[in-house]
Amino acid sequence: MHKTLRRAPVLLALSAALLAGALPAHAADQAGNKWQSVLASPLRSDEDRKADDHRKTGEFLSFAEVKPGMKALDVASGGGATATLLAAAVGSKGEVWAQNTKPNPKLDQRLGQSTLPNLHAVVADFNDPVPKGTPALDLITINMSYHDIANTPTDRAAMNKRLYDALKPGGHLVIVDNAAKKGAGLTTTKTLHRIDEDTVVDEVTKAGFKVDAKSDYLRAPSDPREKPFFEMNGAPDDKFAVRFVKK
Repeated sequence: MHKTLRRAPVLLALSAALLAGALPAHAADQAGNKWQSVLASPLRSDEDRKADDHRKTGEFLSFAEVKPGMKALDVASGGGATATLLAAAVGSKGEVWAQNTKPNPKLDQRLGQSTLPNLHAVVADFNDPVPKGTPALDLITINMSYHDIANTPTDRAAMNKRLYDALKPGGHLVIVDNAAKKGAGLTTTKTLHRIDEDTVVDEVTKAGFKVDAKSDYLRAPSDPREKPFFEMNGAPDDKFAVRFVKK
C-alpha cells in the first residue's frame, strides 16, 4: 500500500480531533512543549510554574491560539498568573490588560517587582470590564472565574456584549471553568464553585459569539462533580474549555 494511503486514516482522525477541539494525548504534549520558553519566562513566578502541570498551561496557550503581538484582556485576573503568562506569550510587541473589580495586592506586587511594560492592571466593574481607550482586542480570557462572576450582581448579558464589542472580527473569547453536572445551570456556583458548561455557552452566544472550539485537555471523567474543586484531595477535578469567536 502506498505510504500516503496508509497515512490517510491517521490524518483524517487528527483532522476530526482538531475540528472537535480535542487533541490526542501526544498532540497535547506537543502543544505543551511548544511553549517551554514562555513557561520558563523570568516574568513568571515560581508559584506560577508550580501550577503548570495542574493547569496544563501550555495546552491553554495553544487552545487560546496566542500569538506574538496580540492585544489581550484577562477578565477577573486576580493575582495575575494568567495575565503574566499571556504577557510573556504575546511578547514585547503585544499588550495585556489584567482586569479586577478592585486593586489586587498580589498583582500590584507582581507589577512592582518585575519588568512587565506590556502588562497593565485595570480596575473596572464586570459590567464594563474593558478599559477606556483600549485598542480592538485579539483575545479575551476568563480563566476559572465565570462562576465567580455569576455570584455577583453583574449583568452578564451586558458584560458579554461589551466583550464582544471589544474584540476584532475573528477575535476569541476563551473561558475555562470548573464543570458542574449537566443541567445544573447556576445552582452550584456558590456551593461547589462549579458551573454548567451549557449555561455558559448559552449566555455567551446570546451576545453574538459563536462556539469556535471546545477542548477536553482539563477534563476528568472520574470526577463526580459533587465537591468543590478545592476539596478534591488531590483527585483530578473536571474542567471545561470553550473558545468563542466573534464572526
